[in-house]
Amino acid sequence: MELALIILVITILCVFAVVRELKSQNIFGVAFAAISALVFGFFSIATIYWELIHPLLQS
Repeated sequence: MELALIILVITILCVFAVVRELKSQNIFGVAFAAISALVFGFFSIATIYWELIHPLLQS
């Protein structure tokens, strides 16, 4: 569960990076930060699902 929270914090930082790079009009930075946010966001949500919701559905 700690891993999911750490990855979720990284996702939030990536979203802030997307906004910052949009302000500076750095397209490469926007693309890299957006892809990172999507990947880390997916893995954080998947880990939270696997740790919290999946065991509830198994019982």
